[in-house]
Amino acid sequence: MAEQEEDFSSLPLPDRFVHKNWKVRKQGYEDAAKAFQSTPDESDPVFRPFILDSGLWKGAVADSNVAAQQEGINALCSFLKYGGRDGCMRTRNSTITPIFEKGLSSTRAATKQSSLEALLLYVELDKADPVIEELLPALSNKQPKIIAATLSAFTSIYHAYGVKIVDPKPVLKALPKIFGHADKNVRAEASNLVVELYRWLREAIKTLFWNDLKPVQQQDLEKLFEVVKQEPQPKQERLLRTQQAAIAAAPAAGGGNDYEAEGQEDEGEAEVDAFDLAEPMDVVSKIPPDFYENLASTKWKDRKEALDALYAVVKVDRIKDGHFDEMVSIFAKCMKDANIAVVTVAANCVEALANGLRKSFAKYRGRIMSPMLERLKEKKQSVADALGAALDAVFASTSLSDCLEEMLEFLKHKNPQVKLETLRFLIRCLKTTRVAPLKAETKSIADAATKLLTESTEVTRSGGAEILGTLMKIMGERAMNPYLEGLDEIRKTKIKEYFDAAEVKAKDKPKPVAPPPKVAPAPQKKVFGKKAVTGVKKAPPRAATPQEDPPPPPTTKPAASRGIPSKLGSVPRSGLAAPSGALKLQKRLVGPAGASVPVLSSPQRNIPTPTFDDEAIPPPKLGLGGRGLAGRPLGKPVSAQSESTAPPPAILGMSAIERAELEELRAEKERLQKLMEDLRADKSRHMSQINELQNQNAQLIEDHTRDVLSIKAKETQLVRARSDAEAAEQTVQKQQREMERLKRELSRVTRAETPPMGMDAGDHIYRDTGMGMNGTNHIVSGVDRYESSRASRELGYQRARSYMSSPSEEKENGGLDAQRGKLGSPESRGRDVSDGARSRGDSPGRGPEGRDSVTGQPIESWRRAAEVTSQLKARIEQMKARQALTRPH
Repeated sequence: MAEQEEDFSSLPLPDRFVHKNWKVRKQGYEDAAKAFQSTPDESDPVFRPFILDSGLWKGAVADSNVAAQQEGINALCSFLKYGGRDGCMRTRNSTITPIFEKGLSSTRAATKQSSLEALLLYVELDKADPVIEELLPALSNKQPKIIAATLSAFTSIYHAYGVKIVDPKPVLKALPKIFGHADKNVRAEASNLVVELYRWLREAIKTLFWNDLKPVQQQDLEKLFEVVKQEPQPKQERLLRTQQAAIAAAPAAGGGNDYEAEGQEDEGEAEVDAFDLAEPMDVVSKIPPDFYENLASTKWKDRKEALDALYAVVKVDRIKDGHFDEMVSIFAKCMKDANIAVVTVAANCVEALANGLRKSFAKYRGRIMSPMLERLKEKKQSVADALGAALDAVFASTSLSDCLEEMLEFLKHKNPQVKLETLRFLIRCLKTTRVAPLKAETKSIADAATKLLTESTEVTRSGGAEILGTLMKIMGERAMNPYLEGLDEIRKTKIKEYFDAAEVKAKDKPKPVAPPPKVAPAPQKKVFGKKAVTGVKKAPPRAATPQEDPPPPPTTKPAASRGIPSKLGSVPRSGLAAPSGALKLQKRLVGPAGASVPVLSSPQRNIPTPTFDDEAIPPPKLGLGGRGLAGRPLGKPVSAQSESTAPPPAILGMSAIERAELEELRAEKERLQKLMEDLRADKSRHMSQINELQNQNAQLIEDHTRDVLSIKAKETQLVRARSDAEAAEQTVQKQQREMERLKRELSRVTRAETPPMGMDAGDHIYRDTGMGMNGTNHIVSGVDRYESSRASRELGYQRARSYMSSPSEEKENGGLDAQRGKLGSPESRGRDVSDGARSRGDSPGRGPEGRDSVTGQPIESWRRAAEVTSQLKARIEQMKARQALTRPH
């Protein structure tokens, strides 16, 4: 056995990891853990085989022997701890599945703890998303103990790293199914996980899965939440490797602790809300199709119902970004609605849309903020509250700098209600903003608030004091002291009270940006001019030149030993020759190259302006024994000589390097001048293009305005034409109805004109067919204007015969007509009856007597026919009168 053990220990670690003997594997795991701990860094060769072959760790974690498995998971933890990020990323996909299948659900507590530590190390070395993605399939496992163990691992991960590092949304989406599990241990672990997430998310946790739980489960969780509400905001307990590296890289002496404290403070203050957890919803496609039509209705109830329907659509936790320009414009128009119920619902819609879009709503702020601030004139508190909530939501999507200008304008509004509500809105903005205002913004806010202190109403004065106190809380007392000067002690005391009570989220942190620019240019000046640093410092201060004059006299003392005239001649030559041509050259030499030659430095100090010429004369004055300016004319006769003799000392005093540098500077100057000319030409060209584009833009605007007006005029004409067409159509319909009515009246009158009469009168009338019926037809045709038509008279004759004659009479009249046709003659008939006889086609062979062949009494029958005719006339007149009464006017 001892020989076998020695042979096993001599095997390489990868071979021992896959050995058939569990004791060899166990010993190999232990030796590997010790080898990993003794490595100097992550690049040690001992890690290489295990990084290249991740299957070794899969077998170690899922070892069939529980004792060997425990040591294998410990070796994995040691490998991850000392192997670094590369080993984590290479082995993660192979080990997490066996960890939750056999490690987390192990019966050994040490194995469970090592498995959890391995998962935490995987999160620490890289990031949490891949680990959570690999663990989520375990929640669908058939074995309840694996699900419960995985839920417990999730709880530990969130407890250690928090929801900022580990995204809670994937786990929250899977919770409703877990709460419906049959195993009570699974539900208990799910409750523990929800409580842990509630520590970090608070009420925002309910947006994803709360409605899917049973009421009993909601009540049980609410009881558990009550305990958590009393606890402080949790903090991250375990740092990632990247965070640890940042702390280690922080500057010395407590920098790391400050970094950690600041990071944890920011993390604690940053609350996670429902917006961060919710999925974006597309609300544009869910807008009712008749929304815009109902919103344009003249009835306020229709407009309110349309906005209510839209509010139900946009009231979601997160809205998918889209085009809401038309919707926001409609909201701005609704702010001017006469009905306050419509204004309130529109404000609620603006609030919901701004909360759902957050930063994406900032581009619509300019369209909606001013109408809402203007509508603050409503004194009803419900309207003011709705508008205030909408303004707060709009401000949350923007910043104080974006909204400040409009708020300051409305603080000057003539309506006291608008001024008061705008003041309160500004106070809320100062308390909720996370960015301190700039100095210019601070000044404008302080000036506006100071003016409010002199208002006539107490509420407005208190609001101005609260603005100053809140602003002081943000900027600090020292920064606000200049704005409080001139105020009385009562107002200062009130501002101080608001300062003590104010709670703000922004703090003005001065940034030390001044020192770095001072340090940076200094080396550049020293490098650019090595010897001219002292010369540059002496040139700018003009008042210091008399104190700096002593250095030049020692340079002129050797010339003085030759004689006083040479000294007097040398000084004017060097001093008076410079203005003629060498002044520019001397300035160039002093600036970039430095005053390496003492002869060139003294004239530059003495001759920048005429006043300095007087200051340059005192040195010769001392040498001449108080002769004053007597030496000045001496230089004038030799000015021509000085012009010819001055350049050689300057040229001789300059080295070849300085001359080359001078030429380079001249070339650089010429290049810069050309560049400036090119830039000026480009600028003029661009300005001309800008002017041309502005003219084109103005022309386009004019054309557009003209087109719009033309379109509106055409639309107006079209509307008028449509109205005229509708009126004409109505008139036509009315005339058609009138024609139909007249037709009905005409038919009724026609039927009424020919009713059957009494039998005795009809018998006597129509016995003499040739005369009597001719008279009747003549009367009817005169009434109905049918005299000119022969066919009409025959039609009236036939109708009279059909309605007024019986069959026997028709036979009788027919027989009489036939008999009269045989016996009668044209001479025996009367003048009035001759036309009727011809119209009926009577033959001229009738009797001359005109008697009735049956009765023998022609005169009596004519009388009766006259009576019947008069009766018919009377009835016709009555019917006409009745028709005139019933006809509409």
